[in-house]
Amino acid sequence: MSLSPLVPAAREPLAALFGPHLAALGQRTAAALESCGYEALLVHSGSLLPVFQDDRTYPFEANAPFKVWTPLAEVPDCFVHVQPGHRPRLLFHRPTDYWYKPAPLPQDYWTAHFEIVPCTDLTAARAALPRSLARTAYLGEDFGTLAAWNVGEVNPPRLIRHLDFPRAMKSPYELACLRAANRLGALGHLAAERAFTDGAAEFDIELAFLAACGQREQDLPYNPIIALNENGAVLHYQVLEKRAPQTRRSLLIDAGAEFGGYASDITRTYAAAAGDFAALIQAMDTLQQSLCAHVKAGVDWREVHLLAHQLLAHVLRDADLISCDPDEAIASGVTRVFLPHGIGHLLGLEVHDAGGFMRSPDGGDIARPEGHPYLRLTRTLAPGFVVTMEPGLYFIEPLLAAARADARARLIRWSRVDSLQPCGGIRVEDDLAVSATGCENLTRDAFAAAHNGR
Repeated sequence: MSLSPLVPAAREPLAALFGPHLAALGQRTAAALESCGYEALLVHSGSLLPVFQDDRTYPFEANAPFKVWTPLAEVPDCFVHVQPGHRPRLLFHRPTDYWYKPAPLPQDYWTAHFEIVPCTDLTAARAALPRSLARTAYLGEDFGTLAAWNVGEVNPPRLIRHLDFPRAMKSPYELACLRAANRLGALGHLAAERAFTDGAAEFDIELAFLAACGQREQDLPYNPIIALNENGAVLHYQVLEKRAPQTRRSLLIDAGAEFGGYASDITRTYAAAAGDFAALIQAMDTLQQSLCAHVKAGVDWREVHLLAHQLLAHVLRDADLISCDPDEAIASGVTRVFLPHGIGHLLGLEVHDAGGFMRSPDGGDIARPEGHPYLRLTRTLAPGFVVTMEPGLYFIEPLLAAARADARARLIRWSRVDSLQPCGGIRVEDDLAVSATGCENLTRDAFAAAHNGR
């Protein structure tokens, strides 16, 4: 993994930060192995998955438990072997091939911390490992010949839990990667906004985003959501229309970039013209910033989610979208018509990072609040957590139809809903690094740096 020249501030001292990151990772891994009764850990980057009845494969995506050790995101069938007290070994897959170009042996800021062993195939990888793996835990999918390796256990749940729980607390190295991912994402978003202003179709807006990030779609942490007009009401909208609509009303773009294996997750909403929808976007941006101000260590994330509904009820009333007071809007479930999803999630090696519900590494999950089944995070925030903050306000036809058919119908001003529904919806999303006294807004800082040319 090389540093992208498109990252304006990739000068952060990754080399100096990676060593302490790896040392801390090694210490907590050693403790987890001892607690769970293993002597070593073997982590697989993943294998290429073939398309059914074809000789092609799907785009490769490295497994998160592998990426926590090394920023190699594009090389399948690599392994990291961790034995406490020893230098970690990277078994680097470098086949003899003329159909595809093998990846070069890595030479970057992190490689000095590993013993790197090139391996032409899985047989060579097994030969490079200790003869007995009876007390080794393996993390990854079954690659066909795994049974013959005689590992102690495959994907032991208790060990995975012990490894996943502390992943929420990011090291300074991980925070540097997340800042860089946000800077790349901000560049893409600014280019997408310009394309929208120029009248581009969804497909062309994505091309502008990719070019500005300097990444292919398969390099991104997730396929971008680029939704014009009413398509913004589809929460995980997956279509890229190639023709621009005749009337351009709005753009909702949810898109992130990746750096060193770490993801950014950013959403912005734009109106094509001044008016009620533009005013509603501004109201939601203010709401989102109010929620960000509540984020700090010791805060129960479920309380932040419920606060979002309280604030949304006021926005709905001020926009004349409801005819009831905010308390009744919450009690009746009207706010959930307009905001059906969770307020955010952990972010890191995965977009929805592991461990969002864990009470402790030893067991037990923290329940979601009643009536809010889609919340992806229920833990109390701690220093080093990185979370998304993504309130929304949508005009989703199936949810509106259900509300029209029951007691909630009298609480909603349908003429206002009908006038705004063609704009789809609004979401404003930033990535926040939690500290003892507040949070660092990685996304707003990235946009400010991009605007200032840094």
